[in-house]
Amino acid sequence: MAVTRLNIGCGKFPRPGWINLDNKVRPGVDCVADLRAALPFTDATFDYAVAIHVFPHIPLAGLAPALARVRRVLKPGGVLRLALPDLEKAIEAYRRRDAGYFAVPDAQWQSLGAKLVAQIVWHNDVVTPFTFDLAAEALAKAGYAGATRCGFRETRSRFPEIVALDNRERESLFVEAVR
Repeated sequence: MAVTRLNIGCGKFPRPGWINLDNKVRPGVDCVADLRAALPFTDATFDYAVAIHVFPHIPLAGLAPALARVRRVLKPGGVLRLALPDLEKAIEAYRRRDAGYFAVPDAQWQSLGAKLVAQIVWHNDVVTPFTFDLAAEALAKAGYAGATRCGFRETRSRFPEIVALDNRERESLFVEAVR
């Protein structure tokens, strides 16, 4: 039986072999939907889902409901893998005075504090910065079994290919949870 997988927030980078979901009509997007509303899939459709830097765009109060919407479309035992901008890594880089960590050019912001804030809010696009414990708490509120921190291209799930969408290793926190 084929594994069914959902690429949440694929943007301009849909992947073959995945159901590519985004909130905008774009080439290669299979389904246009917003995580702040019901997803147009039947219950227990997917073996796993991956969301790369998607949930930071959802306000804090909406995290658990959005995560629960994804949980509904996962099969029992299905896995959700999240890549999130890691607030703790950014703070650590700031504390060690590592301006090179930040993906903010000097032409935009020169001071270390400005680079830190610009990266956290990512051009006013990020509304919820993440730490592991925030992700774990939101996942628990949404009904997932224990959240696990994973490394870049490393999974603790039974789906080795779940890491295929991983990117932005330097700035990301990777988390998995089971329905």
